[in-house]
Amino acid sequence: MFKTDTDHIDQRVSTGALPDLDETLGLLREVHERYRGLDDGAVADYIPALAKVDPSLFGISACSVDGHVADVGDARHEFAIESASKAFVFALVTDALGHDAIKKRIGVNNTGLPFNSVMAIELNHGSAMNPLVNAGAISATALMPGKTPDEQWHHLLAGLSAFAGRELTLDTEVYESEMATNQRNLALARLLQSYGNFENDPTEMVDVYTRQCSLRVTAHDLAVMGATLADGGVNPVTGAHVVSPRVCRDTLAVIATSGMYERSGEWMFEIGIPAKSGVGGGIVAVAPGKGAVGTFSPPLDVAGNSVRGQYAIGHLSRSLGLNVFASAAREGMA
Repeated sequence: MFKTDTDHIDQRVSTGALPDLDETLGLLREVHERYRGLDDGAVADYIPALAKVDPSLFGISACSVDGHVADVGDARHEFAIESASKAFVFALVTDALGHDAIKKRIGVNNTGLPFNSVMAIELNHGSAMNPLVNAGAISATALMPGKTPDEQWHHLLAGLSAFAGRELTLDTEVYESEMATNQRNLALARLLQSYGNFENDPTEMVDVYTRQCSLRVTAHDLAVMGATLADGGVNPVTGAHVVSPRVCRDTLAVIATSGMYERSGEWMFEIGIPAKSGVGGGIVAVAPGKGAVGTFSPPLDVAGNSVRGQYAIGHLSRSLGLNVFASAAREGMA
């Protein structure tokens, strides 16, 4: 198993800056105009409440680590956070339990299979593999501090609200719709339990996980939440310390390898910025030390990632210099 010993080494970080607010807002408007007419993809109709969402909705938001936020389109329209919540719950749990415990109990490797795959568990001896597929996300939720599911839920809600910088609320319609159709998630939790890798009551934890996914957010919220990860765990709008810098590093590493499910490798190759999607239509993309972009557009590709959101972030990655792998030759060395 690969392991590094960096606890006693002063680690330097690579940072940068987004353009000023006016330039960023101009770029967001350009991107919104370019892709708002794109009609590829389909809404997540396997969840009845999500099937009713207007597919024409499209919002983009960017938040810098200095707390400046630019919004265009439907950036303030509320929608269910869904799987985008997984990254932030992972951060909260890692902050509570530590790097090594989370790596051992959940794992950090990409499954290469769909987000709700049963086969991924069977092929890996009962391991969830990573916290951004459903099995690993339910496991992470079960590790939230609290003696009861209700205490865990309130701890989780408070943590995600701190990331967003405002009190998030539950979308009851989405929650009830998902609870009526979540047999696969229950099966995943019970399969983990059968391998001895799940100590909590599966039904209770799937209920908490479903509430987690049914929280209402906006593209603006996702940008602020992502910028908190970009800013070493400090919410750049409220100034609240949400998680530690090391937790941000760990979380962004997992997002980079698994945030876009089985398309994660292609995403990093083409776009080069850690991003996490949700079937509610949201994507949050994080540029460490710079800021984050949040998008909302309900039509999804076959992997469950917002189509317009991917195009928008791809464009912004290039125009805002967000690709974490990009560099320029030194002057006179090209």
